[in-house]
Amino acid sequence: MRFDVEVVLKGRDYAMNEVVTLSHGAPSTWDDAAVRDVLIEILRAIDHVQNPGAESRLIALRGFSWIVDGPDDQVVIAIEIPTGAAVAGPFAIAQKTLDAMITRVLKAERQLTSPETVH
Repeated sequence: MRFDVEVVLKGRDYAMNEVVTLSHGAPSTWDDAAVRDVLIEILRAIDHVQNPGAESRLIALRGFSWIVDGPDDQVVIAIEIPTGAAVAGPFAIAQKTLDAMITRVLKAERQLTSPETVH
């Protein structure tokens, strides 16, 4: 699967395009692991535009706002972080389906990185 990520960094008035290739199939076949990989690669694209030529860094799925938007046959994922924003896609998947998968992925990630303590 290949998709475009348009990145605009804070303070810039132009977008940079990154192309992402993942081993996952069509969006209609994605599971939560595939969606996690997509989110990581979108954030990695932002980092690459901000730090061209730098080595790949660890990407955490926290500290960003997101939305899935568009008609059900061609949705995009928009992400905003303090240093900029990105729009990835389009993806041929229902908006509600992708939105639910991202919600589950982020909830699972929060539980992994900051488990609740019961006293």
